[in-house]
Amino acid sequence: MFQFKQIVKYYGSLAGVCLLGLTLGACGSQYPEATEAPSGLADNYEYVIGPGDTMEVFVWGNPDLSNTGVVRPDGMFTTRLVENIKAAGKTSSELAREVERAYSNYVKSPVVSVIVNGFSGMPEQTVRVVGEAAVPRSIPYSKGMSLLDLMIAVGGVTEFADGNGSVLVRRFGGEQKSYSLRLDDLLKDGDISANLPLMPGDVVIISESWF
Repeated sequence: MFQFKQIVKYYGSLAGVCLLGLTLGACGSQYPEATEAPSGLADNYEYVIGPGDTMEVFVWGNPDLSNTGVVRPDGMFTTRLVENIKAAGKTSSELAREVERAYSNYVKSPVVSVIVNGFSGMPEQTVRVVGEAAVPRSIPYSKGMSLLDLMIAVGGVTEFADGNGSVLVRRFGGEQKSYSLRLDDLLKDGDISANLPLMPGDVVIISESWF
């Protein structure tokens, strides 16, 4: 329920999202086709840690200090010997440097690595697929992710999907826009021109075929 409320807040009113989903099959082709992501944003993307993320902290040469933990709802993280480190809103490298500073009180010149291996993710940190996907779900965004990568991750589309009537909903620069997708061309015909780079926060809505 927490993530669903976040999605509604991020992408607009619940009524607007539902209305879009109901009308996709009829008007998906009326949207312009997405060809590429806005330059600069995805290229410089780094995942930002959020509440609920699971992290591994490695302290090189000091295995007793290495451990795994979960970022609490308040955004704080606790590791061995160090409590209540602010993790949410930081990249893994930023958090590693802060843990190094904390461990410098106990270890000479500590070297720390932080790996996020369990993603919860805020809407702006993920890519979501809803509708007639084989496994509709949220996928943590990774640098260079494409539409084809996403479709592989969700197992493709169902037999009832109108792949070429699907829509990409994207927010950028404070504006929300919708774009037509050609999933049938990409998945069934192997038309690589129908592939495109994704951005963190994208939502792919796969409509149901009307016949």
